[in-house]
Amino acid sequence: MPELGNHPSLSSSPCIPLRIADLRLRWPGGAVALDGCSLELPHHGLWMLVGANGSGKSTLLRVIMGLIQPDSGRVDCSRPASLVFQNPDHQLLLPSCGADLQLGMPDHLSAPQRRERLGAALERVGLQGFAQRPIHSLSGGQKQRLAIAVALVADSGLLLLDEPTALLDPRSQQEVLMLVRHLCSEGLTALWVTHRLEELDCCDGAFPMRQGAIGAAMAIG
Repeated sequence: MPELGNHPSLSSSPCIPLRIADLRLRWPGGAVALDGCSLELPHHGLWMLVGANGSGKSTLLRVIMGLIQPDSGRVDCSRPASLVFQNPDHQLLLPSCGADLQLGMPDHLSAPQRRERLGAALERVGLQGFAQRPIHSLSGGQKQRLAIAVALVADSGLLLLDEPTALLDPRSQQEVLMLVRHLCSEGLTALWVTHRLEELDCCDGAFPMRQGAIGAAMAIG
């Protein structure tokens, strides 16, 4: 059986944000989804997984999150993880920005702590004063930044981003990319799935994925 962990006590090294080893998954119809995937993110930063549609990138993120059970292999996360979808409308559930952030916070926080954390998270993603804003009034880029803020209020140290710029205009694409780059410079770890080669200029390291398998680290720069 596969070994899955999304808790510091389950990781063999607390200094390594994410390690996956020999993940294998075959769909019920027989098609191979993951073919011995292994990957290690050695330290915090912005890491990218690049490949064509259908190469298994999104499936891999869902296995890391525990949303899909692999047939075999191991996942070790030394930090709590959050998944940011390509379409933020698929994960922003409540009418206002503040309400969605409140939903993502740990239950043990007091009311003052929740207000402080809410304000700080909005400020970090450039949405100061948006607590009462209806989510339907936000642009696509603002919604994606709010989805990232939800991960921040949940104390996530590992951000899994499934082509987060795919539905955005060029300006918003750059804003979201630079936001995640900045957050990673402050200690966050991000695994960013993309097929846009130009986005690789901003990452600390990248790995190619093809037909369910991860290749050796790519040369950057």
